[in-house]
Amino acid sequence: MFAKLPDLISEVILVDGGSKDRTVAVARELRPDVVVVQQTRTGKGNALACGFAACTGDIIVMIDADGSTDPGEIPSFVAKLTGGDQFVKGTRFNFGGFSHDITPLRKLGNDGLNLVVNVLFKTKFTDLCYGYNAFWRDVVPALDLPDVDLPRPADGSKLWGDGFEIETMINIRAVAEQLRVGEVGSTEHERIHGQSNLNTFRDGFRVLRTIVNEFGRARARRRAGIAPFATTLAEATTRRTTDLHPVDPRAPQHTGGRHAADRHADTATKPVGVRSLDDLRALQARALDDRKA
Repeated sequence: MFAKLPDLISEVILVDGGSKDRTVAVARELRPDVVVVQQTRTGKGNALACGFAACTGDIIVMIDADGSTDPGEIPSFVAKLTGGDQFVKGTRFNFGGFSHDITPLRKLGNDGLNLVVNVLFKTKFTDLCYGYNAFWRDVVPALDLPDVDLPRPADGSKLWGDGFEIETMINIRAVAEQLRVGEVGSTEHERIHGQSNLNTFRDGFRVLRTIVNEFGRARARRRAGIAPFATTLAEATTRRTTDLHPVDPRAPQHTGGRHAADRHADTATKPVGVRSLDDLRALQARALDDRKA
């Protein structure tokens, strides 16, 4: 998988949940600069939260290490982000996407859950339960994931958001917080190693429970008068840009603007090793051309 990572990647984070199959050792052999992060609890949700907390780049891409997702598609996600979206999700069922792994029963369940979300949240998702996503790091607080430093419950259960419901939770919260959400066609391959821990019925009901909980959460936040995160982010970015680049009233003005989550508005605080947006666009264009060739 590392061999397929495009040049625009400046940082790779591997979240280790206590793997016994030399995953960490092999990753370090293949990519010495890989950043290994230890999971603080259990479950995919906690693993993602730990990874997000360790990221220093402007753009975060969620990708599975089992070979089912294709790193070569990352430039397509980046293109949507640099084009104006704040959160981009992969879809196996639109825009040329496909799955070599999903069973008819899981596809039926995914379609049903997808329909429920589209009706409740007035969205147009085509693939709710797919974990290939990319987003600007500035929007991570909008996802409001469980604090990675919280202890695991004494009874051994998972905190809400630590399990497979994480993908549904992230997708819904991105919409509920009024982020600009886009979709990109993606091909899901059969996993190369290991077996999935997904249980069709148990985790399907968990996803349905997540949808109901998130609908109630969104309504409660609206009733409490809590402004969507996108509004707060836009206001903060405007203040930051104005403070760093005061407007000269004598200078001609333009109507265009930066992406609401563009961290490069402040070049002085750009994380070390992160490529500029111009570099990202050039590398992403080159990668897309290579894929078409």
